[in-house]
Order: sequence, then structure tokens, then C-alpha cells
Amino acid sequence: MKFTMAIPVGDITPGEFQTTEALREMAVALEAAKVDACYLTDHPAPSAEWLHANGHDAVDPFTTFGFLAAMTTRLKFHTNILVMPYRNPFLTAKAAATLQVLSGGRLILGLGAGYQKIEFEALGVDFHKRGAIFDEGLEVLRLAWAGGAVVKEGRNFIARGNEPRPTPDTQPPVWIGGGSDKAVERAAKWGDGWSPFFAAPGMTSLNQESGIHSVEQLSGKISDLQEMRAAQNKAGQFDICIGPQEKLVFGSSDGIQKYIDDIGELASVGVTWAMVEPPHPSRQAYIEHVQWFGEEIVGRLFPSSRSDTAASPGEEW
Repeated sequence: MKFTMAIPVGDITPGEFQTTEALREMAVALEAAKVDACYLTDHPAPSAEWLHANGHDAVDPFTTFGFLAAMTTRLKFHTNILVMPYRNPFLTAKAAATLQVLSGGRLILGLGAGYQKIEFEALGVDFHKRGAIFDEGLEVLRLAWAGGAVVKEGRNFIARGNEPRPTPDTQPPVWIGGGSDKAVERAAKWGDGWSPFFAAPGMTSLNQESGIHSVEQLSGKISDLQEMRAAQNKAGQFDICIGPQEKLVFGSSDGIQKYIDDIGELASVGVTWAMVEPPHPSRQAYIEHVQWFGEEIVGRLFPSSRSDTAASPGEEW
């Protein structure tokens, strides 16, 4: 099991998170705690009503991860999730390839179809065609990263022998976000991983519908996904990323064993990465929570020193 942890750069508390020094301190803490990756979400132009009700701010993930890559050596960078239909796929391929090359291969490109209609409208993208735009974008990513000229006509673009660069020696893994049946199909066809989420109170009705509601349901969808991949003769490493349904209480010893047991249950059905979201009332509190997680969770699960040569995800279980 590996861990990807939220880094609260989107929080606009003055001076706490959106500064170079804040990035440096949080990145150092994440690496010291032996957290495997940090994640950011994607909202270029969210609804003001949503933002000020129960939403959240979001910095540009590629720009931010560029800063973080220069401050770290091991930490991976996980977009959770980047909304593929928002952008021309060649621009997404360029940004992702650039970060992958300059970070030394540390990008995990989590992608989703998106759900906020008003944001699609602000960006000039047809909300009702987002699924089809997503699918053609996934194809373009692979074509762009393969090297050489690309010939492809999409709904909003025509490539007549264009050659995107750079071409990464190792393509960033693509994780498909969402728990719907369609997300499972996309993950099986185009992905190197699948990143669903458990439905929770306060989510939009659309997210409630596409969310996972139990470990049993998750296990069934993972089995379906594996069957789809086998039918397409796909083999090799494939990651499943989701956090436990019951949230960890940071700083308390009471729930540690329950959390570790929940991680074990997820691993038993095929999960290889767990998502973690520490509270962050301040930068110092966030750093202390990261340190606590490294000592009480990572340290207990992996008492020997973890390194880049450690076992593959899931082997410890």
C-alpha cells in the first residue's frame, strides 16, 4: 500500500499555504514522513455559489507541481483529478509530458470527466459532450506521448501531422477518476489505474450517484475492471486508489488500529494506493499532522525504512 496525501495549496488563508516558503515546508514534511505522493484538484473557473457554500479553491496543478518538483527528490505528484474535457488534449499532453520529464518521472495523471456545468460553460466546452471529449482526449494523450507526427480529427481540433514534444521516456501513469460504470470502462480501456471515491454527505447528487457506497461494491467493480482488462489482453501493473470510508482522526491513538485494519481490508480487494486528507487549520497544524501520520501510520505499517527499492504496491499485504 502506498499513500497519496492532499497538500492544501488551494487554501487561501493569508500567508499560510500559498507562498514559496509554505510549499517548501510542506514538501519537506511529506518527504520526511515517507508519504509517496501529494495530490491537487482542478477548478479553473468554478461556480461562485458553489465556491462560497461548500466548495474549495484550487491552484493550477501543473504550475504548483513544477514548484514542488524543484523542492523534492522522491515525492510523486498526483492530479486528483484533472478535468480532461476542459482543455485541448494537446495542451494537457504537453503540460503533463513537461512535468514528467523535468520531475524525473514523478507525475501521476489522475483524470476525470468533470461535473460542474457552469464551469464547462465558462470554459467554452459543451457539458453534454464531456464524455465523448474525454474519450478522444485519452486517445490523443497516448498518441502525443508516443512520439512522431499525430493525425487525428476531434470535435474541437484537427491534427494533420503535428508533432508534440517532449516525449517522456516513461509515460506518466493515467488514473481514471470516478466510480460510475463508465469510469470503470474508461479505466480498463485507457488507464493505468482507477481512482474512485466513497460517497459522503454534502456531495452533489451527481457525485453521490457515481460514488462508491461499500467495500463490497468496490470489490465487485474491481473484479469487473479486471475482467475487462483481461478481455482486452491487458496485463501488468494497474493501480487502484481510494481512501478508507471512515476518516482517520489525526493526533489520536484511538482510531489507529481501526484505520490500519481498514487499509488492510482495502488491500485485500485490490487497492494499492490510499488517499489521505489531513486537517489543516494552519500550516503548522498540517505539518504536525503529516509528521504524526508518518510516525503512527507509515511507521507502523512499514517499520523498516522505506525507499525507492521497496516492494511493489500491495506486496506488503
